[in-house]
Amino acid sequence: MDAFYQQLLRFRLLVVLAAIVLVVAAAAGAQKLVFKSDYRVFFGQENPQLQNFERMQKTFAKSDNALFILAPKDGNVFSQQALAAMAWLTEQSWQLPYSTRVDSITNFQHTYAEEDDMIVEDLVFDPEALDEPEVQRIRQIALNEPLIVNRLLSADGRVAAVNVNVHLPGINLVEEIPEVVVGVRALRDQLVERYPQIDVYLSGMVMMNNTFAEASLNDSATLVPLMFLAVILLIGILIRTIGGLVATLVIIIASIAGAMGLAGWYGLFLTGPSASAPTIILTLAVADCVHILSTFYHEMRSGVEQKKALINSLKINTQPVILTSVTTAIGFLSMNFSDSPPFADLGNIVAVGVMLACVLALTLFPAMLALMPLKATLRTENQNTLMDRVARFVIDRRTPLLWGSVALILLTIAQIPRNELNDDFVKYFDQSVEFRQAADFSDEHLTGMSILEIELSSGESSGINNPTYLQQVEDLTNWLRQQPEMVHVNSLTDIMKRLNRNMHGDDPSYYRLPDNRELAAQYLLLYEMSLPYGLDLNNQINVDKSATRLIATCHNLTSNQIIDLERRTEQWLAENAPGLKSAIASPSLMFAHIGKRNIESMLIGTLTALVLISVLLGFALRSLKFGIISLAPNLIPAGLAFGLWGMWVGEVGLALSVVTGMTLGIIVDDTVHFLSKYLYARRQRNDSAKQAIIYAFHSVGKALWITTVVLSVGFLILSLSTFKVNADMGLLTAITIVIALVVDFILLPILILLFDKESSQTSSDNPAAPATSRQEI
Repeated sequence: MDAFYQQLLRFRLLVVLAAIVLVVAAAAGAQKLVFKSDYRVFFGQENPQLQNFERMQKTFAKSDNALFILAPKDGNVFSQQALAAMAWLTEQSWQLPYSTRVDSITNFQHTYAEEDDMIVEDLVFDPEALDEPEVQRIRQIALNEPLIVNRLLSADGRVAAVNVNVHLPGINLVEEIPEVVVGVRALRDQLVERYPQIDVYLSGMVMMNNTFAEASLNDSATLVPLMFLAVILLIGILIRTIGGLVATLVIIIASIAGAMGLAGWYGLFLTGPSASAPTIILTLAVADCVHILSTFYHEMRSGVEQKKALINSLKINTQPVILTSVTTAIGFLSMNFSDSPPFADLGNIVAVGVMLACVLALTLFPAMLALMPLKATLRTENQNTLMDRVARFVIDRRTPLLWGSVALILLTIAQIPRNELNDDFVKYFDQSVEFRQAADFSDEHLTGMSILEIELSSGESSGINNPTYLQQVEDLTNWLRQQPEMVHVNSLTDIMKRLNRNMHGDDPSYYRLPDNRELAAQYLLLYEMSLPYGLDLNNQINVDKSATRLIATCHNLTSNQIIDLERRTEQWLAENAPGLKSAIASPSLMFAHIGKRNIESMLIGTLTALVLISVLLGFALRSLKFGIISLAPNLIPAGLAFGLWGMWVGEVGLALSVVTGMTLGIIVDDTVHFLSKYLYARRQRNDSAKQAIIYAFHSVGKALWITTVVLSVGFLILSLSTFKVNADMGLLTAITIVIALVVDFILLPILILLFDKESSQTSSDNPAAPATSRQEI
């Protein structure tokens, strides 16, 4: 290594130029990166809920939608102006990109009998010409129509909606979804300008899709610059070196640019989680530089010449820097076990960034430092530094600290079961986000975002006309409407009952299902032939009329609530309609299941990473004993963090299911650096265990708490994200990193003293003995 670094510093300018060329070549791939704003990216192709949903989407019309929610300021949807606004918006919405169907009160296909004829027409035909009696007639019909109330109209008549179904080609979702959103927002703005007395909110799956992209792009525009500023301030304050600061920033930028560029060359696309990779790489890249800088300046302040000090720092730090980088990369690579592809992409991008930072920190970084005329103030060694005092405190009070730590750890870890595996995909965005505001308003005043789409197959062509089948669908519809979380159930049986009443002169006593299969088929055929283009029943009936789709809309539910409703629905079907072939799917259900599936898959990934890291540490440290000792400080921080989370929050969702695997590699860094310095003192200096611990604190303690501050601040800045998946992940990771430092400063030295009792060959066991020399870090 000495010869290698001599040559590296000799050709330092060439090294800098070569590194820049390679980084620029890698970074060029970043122009290929695009953001995919589609909620389906959160689910792998093997995900059973996604497979069910995709199959159902092919069988029936696609259900991706944009929802205009209209709230007249006077609280009356049935004013002439409000109806006119709805009619105008309904007509204009047909012109939106990829629009296939528009539903509102005004174009609702109202049916009624006129002598022997059945009339099918828009509920509101010409709102400008309506008089008050006609408005009241429309109001009475709408508020008594089960297909309208709590779907297109609130039960109190104060809020209404225009629902636009879109059929995205799926050729280029990067452009298709924003294209729809631009059109929807432009139409919203036109409506507000024409009818300023109406407030308009935008919800629906298309708007949610786009919000994933917007939240992440907003993070990139705000959090990354904020993190850069934080790093500059922290390194400037803690390291106090302009040259080191500049070189560190170059390594950070190069690592981020290289990793993101390689992701582009590889063909990855960005999603909400993977878009946070630059912030994480930025944070992790600092650690290697801080350790090298800390040792380098320590050497120079001890009177060592710049080049020699740099080589000494590199020789001492090369193994721990490589080891910590590899273990961190392993931790992030364990995210490939995630059932959610965006988290696997995040892990891969960060792993590449960490290894790039490692290579650059050991090549480009020293070459840049060698080109700078750096100076350090000479000072005598002080054996009474803060880290020395911490070391003596831990050594002198190791017994009470051990039992106190064990008690605290057991008490905190016991709180982990208080965490409930739960999620709410609407709350992935905080309340400052426009979509979240619209979804909350809709849930409170009109309808929710949580949906169950239930396919009910009769098993025979035209079987939906069978009175027995219809009665089973009706029974399920009525049962669902009795469930406390239900807002609306869109069922074919409501249409069949209305048609039966119409065909009997609108006699209310005939508002029931037809009891004759041929009559049911005739009613349905007559109705379908009377419907205008775009308002057919393809969204409810399949081609051969063997199955229908029932859509149950609920309030915004958590994942546990949706899964419970799914379980109850399947149980009802098994007990009351065993002859029906059924399937339940929806985006809500997909998100509800992904958290549980992800935790199960990440458990395997974390255990795999733990085994690999432990074996790696055992070989690198040349000691099975210290490989085993390292398990405690590597595992305990995540347990304590989740225990604290159980006390404070008590809810673990999709984002937090990857934190253990992700942080495992990061928190190993402190352990590796501490053990490396300890073993250096034991093996090279022949120090006693106590002296070696003091040496480890003295030599690497400052660098450890500096990197911990930078890492925790970086992830805390990520916790400011408006995207809750990133925010929760950042917050829990920051907590875990801080706990890891405390464990490494208190528990790790105590464990070393317990299990490494070999006496030093040349040194006394006096913890106050001098522990520094020119060769020290």
